[in-house]
Amino acid sequence: MSNKTQKNKHIPKEIQKRIEELRKEINYHNYRYYVLDDPVISDEEYDALMRELKRLEEQYPELITPDSPTQRVGAPPAEGFLPVEHSVPMLSLDDAFSEQEVKDFDERIKRQLNLNEDIEYTVEPKMDGLAVELVYEKGIFVKGSTRGDGYVGEDVTPNLRTIRSIPLRLIDQELPIPELIEARGEVFMNKKGFEELNKERIEKGEPPFANPRNAAAGSLRQLDPSITASRPLDIFFYGIGLVKGYEFKSQWEILNSLKKWGLKINGLIKKVKGIEAAIKYHHEIAKIRDNLDYQIDGIVIKVNDLKLQELLGQKARSPRWAIAYKFAAEKAITRIVDILLSVGRTGAVTPVAVMEPVRVGGVIVRRATLHNEDEIRRKDIRIGDWVIIQRAGDVIPEVVKVLKERRTGNEKEFKMPDTCPVCGSKLTKKPGEAVWRCPNPDCFPRLVRSIIHFASKGAMNIEGLGSKVAEQLVTAGLVRKVSDIYKLQLSDLTSLERFAEKSAKNLLDEIEKSKNRPLSKLIYALGIRHVGEVTAQLLARHFGSLDALSKASEQELLKIEGIGPEVATSIKKWFSDPKNIELIKELKELGVKSAQSPKEIKTKTHELFQGEFFNNKETQEYQKISLEGKSFLFTGALKSMTRQEAKDIVIELGGRVASSVSKKLDYLVVGEKPGSKLEKAKKLGIKIINEQEFLKMIGKEELLK
Repeated sequence: MSNKTQKNKHIPKEIQKRIEELRKEINYHNYRYYVLDDPVISDEEYDALMRELKRLEEQYPELITPDSPTQRVGAPPAEGFLPVEHSVPMLSLDDAFSEQEVKDFDERIKRQLNLNEDIEYTVEPKMDGLAVELVYEKGIFVKGSTRGDGYVGEDVTPNLRTIRSIPLRLIDQELPIPELIEARGEVFMNKKGFEELNKERIEKGEPPFANPRNAAAGSLRQLDPSITASRPLDIFFYGIGLVKGYEFKSQWEILNSLKKWGLKINGLIKKVKGIEAAIKYHHEIAKIRDNLDYQIDGIVIKVNDLKLQELLGQKARSPRWAIAYKFAAEKAITRIVDILLSVGRTGAVTPVAVMEPVRVGGVIVRRATLHNEDEIRRKDIRIGDWVIIQRAGDVIPEVVKVLKERRTGNEKEFKMPDTCPVCGSKLTKKPGEAVWRCPNPDCFPRLVRSIIHFASKGAMNIEGLGSKVAEQLVTAGLVRKVSDIYKLQLSDLTSLERFAEKSAKNLLDEIEKSKNRPLSKLIYALGIRHVGEVTAQLLARHFGSLDALSKASEQELLKIEGIGPEVATSIKKWFSDPKNIELIKELKELGVKSAQSPKEIKTKTHELFQGEFFNNKETQEYQKISLEGKSFLFTGALKSMTRQEAKDIVIELGGRVASSVSKKLDYLVVGEKPGSKLEKAKKLGIKIINEQEFLKMIGKEELLK
């Protein structure tokens, strides 16, 4: 008999039974109210059930369970958010802004699949909120996280538990509940709740949120869950990550199954045949957009058949089988009062329009990018012009059109200067490029932006080293390159304005902590042109260290799926600069970690290669094995290890794991019940090996004996 059973033995069985009945009934009514929007009891009746459950749980606290409807709020404030690695990356979507771009997307799919008939798609409103992932084990909500960078998010489990439309236990209505399911959705705040929240904040003297999306994101990332609980947050689920104990055939089946398990989906989701039907849906949703109770910025189009999704595969950042068809951006009219120049981190000198303040999409806009000199000439933009502006993708303000009929004759044409507006260096422009650049790496704003980027959250995450501090450090001559950050002393910082000893120590602590950031963060922090966070992760996984990356040829870089010629050339050029090589050397000497830490794979299989076995003869032989330059893809179930374990071993031995079957693939490893990848690999003439052959390659044949 378990301790729990012994503990509850003295509690009358009728009490235990009544508590279970109440929980089941309350969960059902939550489903009717929040998911179906079709309540069958009054608020008073619901409150009576909840009061009875609370009373019984107070009498018998040993019967309280984490998934009880009474346990939505109760966690103490957190000191910070812990990282959560997603089992399956939460990729972003490519955007389309016109019908032609959407039709091109459809043509690409048909071409890749070699199909002539119309594709079946699911279409749904694109929510303007915060993407999250919720993990349910045996039907119980155990962990929730934000999307983060797509690979690693933040643990916001206590906060998600406070959202009423999120079930703490899945409902088993018609379908068996999976052993494990990672449900993905978008947390948002409806328009009415947003207005009421801002009204309260203004009355309290607090600054209002700019828009519902910011309000939702700020509310979900509160360290105190009780604050999150007070905010009117909601959620729509749209997909899944890892699933165990259940198989789906289509996106449509996924959505309907989520709904049956009690997870709220958007009622406007449809299944359509052909891209024209998807475009028609976009027009229909655009007409009712303003009447919806929540904000959307377009629709999402997804290939419905999961087998076709698998065949299409994905790129570094986004799946090939889905696209976000955005609405036309909101526009406004204002006047340009001046055109200034901004010097960016890479030396790019960008003209920026300074405008009379105007509200666009709920945000006050005062500046808009003019991109480059050629763009100004093409649109004939002059200082003093009245213009139509929009927030491209509802985010970045830009000038759409000049209202030439409103000109008075006093407008001034803009002329791009020959020299940098900050340091006076002569600007340069490469043939075929539209951007002028300042070549001086020590140019003040360029250096400041490099430091801000290096210390940013997506890079080395040095809290406290923002734009103002970066400017102070450069102005005082304390930092002339990013490696100087690690040479700062307490006396350096306390000599600066508004730096007390405590704040100086805090910053130095953050700088010290940043020395152990993952290799991908350091690669991104270096500011190599065209290398974003996803590309940095690909490089870190492939090369394992800055030394290896610095010696890579363009040909080797091009072998990495997701890296094209332009990116490869940029990386090679960066590592060919002696100043950059010297910078890497300094960072290493100052204690910054420049190599990837071995992944901790907690499996019996991998224990043969790690931990207490590390120095034995068997492991030494394993260390001599190399899969460098070889790419692998796995299909079907493996007997000796999980697919993820196999992938990790490939990476650890210098190989690469592909995301889909292509001509660049070296080996397809086939387990039990392989999928459609096998047929495609046969057609392309890819080398196909079984699990035993794979184990032989890594020197572990005995695992199947």
